[in-house]
Amino acid sequence: MKTKILELKRHLLTGTSHMLPFIVAGGVLLALSVMLNGKGAQPEGAFLTGIWDMGIAGFTLFVPVLGGYIAYSIADRPALAPGMIGAYLANQVNAGFLGAIIVGFIAGYVVLQLKRIPLSNKLKAISTYFILPIGGTFIVSGLVIWVIGSPIAMAMESLNLWLQGMAGASKAFLGAILGGMTAFDMGGPVNKVATLFAQTQVGTQPWLMGGVGVAICVPPLGMFLATLLSPKRYTPEEREAGKAAGIMGCIGITEGAIPFAAADPLRVIPAIVLGGIVGNVTAFMLGVLNHAPWGGLIVLPVVDGRLFYLLATIAGSVTTALIVNALKKPITEREEKNQDAEEDSLELDFE
Repeated sequence: MKTKILELKRHLLTGTSHMLPFIVAGGVLLALSVMLNGKGAQPEGAFLTGIWDMGIAGFTLFVPVLGGYIAYSIADRPALAPGMIGAYLANQVNAGFLGAIIVGFIAGYVVLQLKRIPLSNKLKAISTYFILPIGGTFIVSGLVIWVIGSPIAMAMESLNLWLQGMAGASKAFLGAILGGMTAFDMGGPVNKVATLFAQTQVGTQPWLMGGVGVAICVPPLGMFLATLLSPKRYTPEEREAGKAAGIMGCIGITEGAIPFAAADPLRVIPAIVLGGIVGNVTAFMLGVLNHAPWGGLIVLPVVDGRLFYLLATIAGSVTTALIVNALKKPITEREEKNQDAEEDSLELDFE
């Protein structure tokens, strides 16, 4: 079991390492365009819109890259196309990066099974570039389009209706729901339902964006703070990603935390969800008003209760950082544990 878990983690880390440059480049460019615009919203004008589009391109590509390289790690080059195309389609139905991870694993193991089909020598020669990619893409994409897509769309619609029905709930309860949803998948479908709910009411109920604006920036800022407080728990690549996450968090780009969540979802996602809840509820209870449909520190000029907004952001970020660092072990301990597990598996295989 330990060997299998390590193998799955290796596949996941392969996808994450290839995804990281796309999300960092895309996120920093998006942050730059919003920062130069100075209005806490999508920029206007040819130059800033061009920078925005570059960032969006990075964010569009990182999802298929993540799915494709998870599949590649499992079944080599023939799995790249099924993984990337399947993850792209999953993103089209709003499955987000979590959908890309699931599709990447499905694609990898589908192609691995297809490789076991006996073929003649002539067909084997073309299977890598023709039979396996086409067959794998058809199976995986078919699952996404005809099996996964409709349930996800229905679930998101139900979530939206449920949130609308919760509009009259207590501020603390609604803040916990919106904060947790906003942080959960960092720009994915659950996040979009929560943020859109607040954004569409920014003109009449700006207190909703007061909390959600905090929850938007808590995941990346929390992970940035975590890498600063305990660098021994993170690889050099993760520490660099932490710096980029800090920039993205200040500009209100939740996706800055995705590299950490993709590499270690069982520890990172609970930590950022709890941080998002603390930040959102704190802002709600302190009466923060945010008049921009955006988050992060860049919206401070249009926030009523700026000090409380900053306090809520700090509270949520510190919560995330402390929890994730409490759950993670230092890199050296994890490497020793992995090495022991590999040695145990070798002994078992030898016997």
